[in-house]
Parts: sequence; C-alpha cells; structure tokens
Amino acid sequence: MRRLTIFPLLALAGCSMNPHLERPALPVAPAYPQTRATDAPKAEDLGWQAMLGDPQLRALIALALDDNRDLRIAVMEAQAARAQFRVTDAARLPQLSAQGSYTRQRIPSSVAGAGVGLSDGVGASGFEYGQWNGQVALSAFELDLFGRLKSQSQAAFERYLATAEGARASRITVITTVANAWLARQLAAEQEELTRSTLADWHQSLDLTRRLRDAGQSSGLEVAQAEGLVRQAEADLQQREREIAQANNALTLAVGHSLPGDPPAPARLMQQPIVTRLDAGLPSSLLERRPDIVQAEHTLRAANADVGAARAAFFPRLTLTGAFGGSSLALDTLFTGASRNWSFAPALTVPIFQGGQLRGSLRLADVRKSQAVAAYEKAIQSAFRDVADGLAAQATYGAQMAAQLQSVSTADRRAELSRLRYTAGVDSRLELLDAQRSAYSAQQTLLALRKDQLAAAIALYGALGGGLK
Repeated sequence: MRRLTIFPLLALAGCSMNPHLERPALPVAPAYPQTRATDAPKAEDLGWQAMLGDPQLRALIALALDDNRDLRIAVMEAQAARAQFRVTDAARLPQLSAQGSYTRQRIPSSVAGAGVGLSDGVGASGFEYGQWNGQVALSAFELDLFGRLKSQSQAAFERYLATAEGARASRITVITTVANAWLARQLAAEQEELTRSTLADWHQSLDLTRRLRDAGQSSGLEVAQAEGLVRQAEADLQQREREIAQANNALTLAVGHSLPGDPPAPARLMQQPIVTRLDAGLPSSLLERRPDIVQAEHTLRAANADVGAARAAFFPRLTLTGAFGGSSLALDTLFTGASRNWSFAPALTVPIFQGGQLRGSLRLADVRKSQAVAAYEKAIQSAFRDVADGLAAQATYGAQMAAQLQSVSTADRRAELSRLRYTAGVDSRLELLDAQRSAYSAQQTLLALRKDQLAAAIALYGALGGGLK
C-alpha cells in the first residue's frame, strides 16, 4: 500500500510551468528591396569552395578553419555548454552511491558493563570489537513535481544549442574575414605593381623632359609637372607597400599562423572566379539559415525555460533520501538477512517566506526573456539590413564596373592620342602628362572598385547564411 501512494507523485513529476512561447512577428518587410527574379545560385546551396574559386584563397581559408583562435574559442564554448547541460540534466536522475566501512573499537569494561549490560567477565581492561558496514544510498532525490528541474535542464540544453550556432556563425565570420583580408592584399599588390610600372614610365618621361629643357625645347613648368607626377607615384608606392604589409598582418591573424611560403598563384582581381550574383530568397528563410538568428532563438527559448523554473520554485519540493545495506561484526555475515538495515526519509519543503527572493527571481527571468525577445528581433533586423545592403551592392556594382571600364578605356585612348599629338608637335607636354595621370588614376580606381565588388559579394554570401558547407 505504501508503494502505491508514491505513484501519483511520480505521475506529477515532469509537468512544465514554462509559459507558451511563440515566435515574435517578423519585424521586417516581407520582401527585400531591389530584388527581382533571377537564376543565380542560392547561398545555402553554394559551398564556400564553389563561391570562392581562387585556389590560393581556398587554401588559406582551409588553414584558417583549422587554426583560427576565435573559431577554436567558439567551438570550445559549445563544448563547455554541452558539458554544463549534462551537469544540469543529471539533477533529474537519482544519485546512487555505494559505501563500505570497517570500524575497530575498544570500550573500557566499566563503561561497557554500565552502558551495554556487559559483565566484568569480559576482561579486566575492557571490551574490544570490530564492525563491518555496507550500504547503497539514495541522497536527496527530488521528485520534479512541477517541472523545475526539467525547465533548468531545457534552459541548459537551449544554451548549448545557442553556443553551437555561435560556433557556426564564427565559421562564417572566419571565411569572410580571411577572404576580405586576402582581397585587400591582392588589391594592394596589384596597385603596387601598377604604380611601379607607371613610376618607371614617368621617370623616363622626366628624364626626357629635363633633356628637352636643357636643349631649350621645354619649359621649367613642364619639368615641374613631370617631377610632380614622379613624386606622387613615389608616395603612392610607399602607401602600397604599407598596405601590403598591413594586409599580410591582417591575413596572418585571420588564418591563425604564418602564411605558407609557396601558395598557389592567385588570379588577378579582374579575373577572380568569385561568384558575384546570388539569389536572396525571402526574409523568412533567414530564420532557419542565419546562425546568429538561430542562436538568438535558442537563447530566447532558454530564457523562456528560466521563467518556468522560476515559477516552479513557488511550489513545494519533495525529496527522497534512503539507504539499504547491512551491519555486522563479521564480514561473512554482512549481507545475511539478520544483518540487513534500511532507512527511508522523504522530505517536503514548502516555501513560506523568502524575503521576496522568489518573486525577484521570477521578475528577473521575465525581464531577461523580454531582453531575449528584443535581441531576437534585432538579430532579424540586422540580418535583413545586411542582405538588403548586399543586394543594393549587387544591383549597382555591375553597371558601375562597366562605366569604370569605359572610363579606363577612354583615359587610355586619350593618353595615346596625346602622345601622338605631342610627338607631332600639336599638343604640349603638359597635356600629355595630364592624360597619363588621368589614365593612371582611372586604372587604380578600377582595381579598387573590383575589390569592393568582390568584397560585397562575399558579404552578401555570409549575410545569407552561406559558408557552412
């Protein structure tokens, strides 16, 4: 009969006090601006190896995914959260322990005779004996009547999932960070190459202008103009060398160790096999694709479970403590029926006065849940903005690149015509130098614009949740 009385209590165990949780309404427009039907690939279907086709870049990203310290920290945080979940979830299970002991004791004969009814015939000096004990004990096992432990376990599990998504988000960040640092280095290297080539031409032009001045066929103004171009190119060269060194430092940090000495030769920026057009889909699909949004959702679910645990703390707790074993003066009779002992001690704890602690804990859990809701909505809005910015870039960079290519072509044609007209004596050398300067500036701008186009495509890829394959 006594066993039957515990069954209703066990049936109550595991009920939940968690409030019902619904996803907040999508705090963004149902569609992205500047979107139109396209047959471009979707980011979630495009692995980073296919997105970033340059062999040198792919090799560096592969190294970074193995050695980047930020990614290591994020992975270890997920492992720590998983271990914490196991610790929290263990509280829902009975904790059993086995104990064994042996005690040797001596009692003076006067005390033994008076206290335990032994006669003086035991011995002149006293009574000596040994005792063996062995038992299996259940220590303060709480029957989870109102789901407090279950809510705590659920909160720990959701936080583990949140940190796992954080590790996935860190993976995307590592890929895009390495790619951007690599593009910055490529831009600096190609601009440095262009500057060196241009500087060599302008040095020759300056030497020629000086000889013409010495021969009385050129003015000091033309020499000053030529010297100005040379000095500007020399200053540009120092800037490019500084940018290369800084880009190498940034790339080394992103990869996680020193760069390999013999990487595959990279493609030039204008021929880079990086996908620049992606299909964005709908904003609602980001809820499942973006790791940071999924992370915020798991954090919200954990906060909701914390509210359930705080609610359940207002109700009584029933704990069970018991032990079963034996005690004997001889080891060979320790587990016989005559030596058996047991204890069973249920305890009911009812909160009566806690000085406002329980209400304060519930209020704190409610506020943190509200914070988690706001953080979830902000993550969605930030993701929407990232994608919208990427789509704006995708929609305009193509036309801008085409216009800049025309500008470079026009500047090159002007420089060539100015050279021919100068040779024919029609134009002054100042006109030729100005045309050469314009062509140099247009080519530098084209390289920077191409780098920005590729960086924008990579940013859109990451914003759409790509980079996890």
